[in-house]
Amino acid sequence: MQIGISCILSEAVDEEIIPANPASRTGKLIKNRDRKEEINPLTWEEKAVLEDTLKEHYPRYYPLFLTALRTGMRLGELIALKSGDLDFNGGFIEVRRSASRDKITTPKSGKIRRVDMSAGLAEVLKVHLAEKKREALRKGWGEPPGWLFYNEQGKMIDINNLRKRVFYKALEKAGLRRIRIHDLRHTYATLRISKGDNILDICKQLGHHSIKITLDTYGHWMPGGKKAEVDELDNGVEPVRNRTAVGDMADEK
Repeated sequence: MQIGISCILSEAVDEEIIPANPASRTGKLIKNRDRKEEINPLTWEEKAVLEDTLKEHYPRYYPLFLTALRTGMRLGELIALKSGDLDFNGGFIEVRRSASRDKITTPKSGKIRRVDMSAGLAEVLKVHLAEKKREALRKGWGEPPGWLFYNEQGKMIDINNLRKRVFYKALEKAGLRRIRIHDLRHTYATLRISKGDNILDICKQLGHHSIKITLDTYGHWMPGGKKAEVDELDNGVEPVRNRTAVGDMADEK
């Protein structure tokens, strides 16, 4: 029973319903844990190692995990994607639905949103769509699976199987610490924020209800806090530099 409950709670964490899985720590209660303590993102180097490992050892699921790392989409949103949600001309993916325990619902925000699709991701997904058609012919499925990402039988991917049989094993092969699949979403957010990208755009891409959620969750990853920047307050004129990601928000309001 405990294992089943733990799996359910792990899915709830992946869907941001709860911040942590209390069943993962037997005999301990998690009280008022700060959201920032639950963030365990990969570095640029670790991300590259994981991508290479997935591409080599788990090519079927490489496009799925690459989409996670390039878009910051939630796991349930990735599982529920369909081919028609991709717009290669516009360079975006429409997030229309989410999967949770074999049920299809609206995204967590309750709204359809668009997430940008990088050029590299677009090329990988084009190859993936072509392979999907070839596999359907080889296996006599008639029509390619409706889902963008699917299992060996052409059915919707089981989240627990994906986590245990692919993701955790890929981390081991890559020589990386054990993180949650949801930390790929955190990886997307923290890497973008750390390089000074527009925080409002990141908020929209993640599907957060407000920029406050983004700042509360990832604010400590924002660049800044250098003594040289504080010393500039002694100057009599405003320093000349590009506006920060937060400063750009004024243009978006």
